[in-house]
Amino acid sequence: MQNEGIQPGIDVSASPRLGGETSWLFSRNIDLSVFLGSAVVSLLLLAVGWRFGVLNEDSPDWTWISAVLLIDVAHVWSTSFRVYFDVEELKRRTALYLIVPIAGYAVGVALYSEGELVFWKALAIAAVFHFVRQQYGWVALYRRKLNETESWTWWIDAAAIYIATVYPLAFWMTSLPRNFNWFVSNDFFALPELIETVLFPVYVLALAAYFAKSVYLYKTKGFLNPGKDIVVATTVVCWYVGIVVFNSDYAFTVTNVIIHGVPYFALIWFYAKARRESTGLVYRTLSNHWIIFLASLWALAYLEELFWSRGVWHERTWLFGTNWDWTNWKMWLVPLLAVPQLTHYVLDGFIWRRRGNAGVRIAG
Repeated sequence: MQNEGIQPGIDVSASPRLGGETSWLFSRNIDLSVFLGSAVVSLLLLAVGWRFGVLNEDSPDWTWISAVLLIDVAHVWSTSFRVYFDVEELKRRTALYLIVPIAGYAVGVALYSEGELVFWKALAIAAVFHFVRQQYGWVALYRRKLNETESWTWWIDAAAIYIATVYPLAFWMTSLPRNFNWFVSNDFFALPELIETVLFPVYVLALAAYFAKSVYLYKTKGFLNPGKDIVVATTVVCWYVGIVVFNSDYAFTVTNVIIHGVPYFALIWFYAKARRESTGLVYRTLSNHWIIFLASLWALAYLEELFWSRGVWHERTWLFGTNWDWTNWKMWLVPLLAVPQLTHYVLDGFIWRRRGNAGVRIAG
C-alpha cells in the first residue's frame, strides 16, 4: 500500500477531534488494534522467544506458520480481493491486471536464467521497496484524513518514515553477513560502512524533528494525529529492534512481518466489506465474515507454500508432504511461484492511488 489514494468511507475533510473517530483511518479501536496492537504483539513475541531460548536463533516452525504462512504469504493473496476476485474491477483495468503477472513471470524467468542468486537479489530489492513504501503509505493516508496540507510538515513526515526503515536496512547491508536474510543467503549486496555512519545522525535528527513537530502542533494549535504518530513510532521501534538490536532470524521475522501484514489485512477487509453488495456471488461469500475472509487467504497461502516446500525448499515435510524433484524445471517454476508476491508488490503501487481510483471506498 504505497499511495494516499484510498478514500475512507467517512468524511476526510472533517476537522480533527482528539480521540474522536475523525482522527482514525478505520476507527479508534481498529486502528489501535492493527497498528499499535500488531507492534505490541511483535515485541511480546521477542519476550516469548527469550523465554524459550529462540530469540537469537532461526525461527521455529510455530513462528514460521503464524508469521510467515498465515500473515506474510496470506496478505499477499489478499490483493485478490482488491483486484482478481472483483469482477467489475478486473474489467475496469484488464490490461494492467493481466500484464503485470505475465510480465513479472517473463522477467523472473529471464533473471533466473542468469543465475538463482540474480533472481533472488532482484526479488529482494522489490520486496524491500514494497515494505518501505507501505509504511510511507500509511503516513500519507493519515495526513490526507486530517487534511495536513502544510508542505513543511510533509517533508518532516516523509523524512521520518523513510529514514525509520532505510537506516536499519543500511545497517544491515553495511554489517553483512547477518544471521538472517530477506529470502535466501546473500540476497543483499554489501554497502560501505561509511553509509551507515553518515545515515545515523540523519536518522536521529529526522525522528527528533518529527516528534518535536508533533508536540509543537499540539501545543500551538491543539492539533494531533495519533494514528500517524503510532505508525511512525511503531515502525521506528520494530525495524530498529528487529534488524539493528538483534541479529537473529526469529527477531527479524516477528518484528518485520506482523506490523506489515496485519494492517493490510484490515485495509483489504474493509474494502471488501464496502464492495460486498456490488459484485459477484463468490466475492460476497468470501467476504461475508472475517473468518471466511481469512480462511480463504490461509488456504491459498498453504497451497502456495506446499509447492514451494515440496519443489524448492524441501522443508517441513510433516506439514506439506513428500518432496518433488524440480531440478530441471526450476528456471520455469520458481518464477511462476513468485508471481503472486511480485504482482502484489507492483499492483500495490497502482490500486491505492488517488488518480485512477476515485471511486475506491472502505467501510470502517
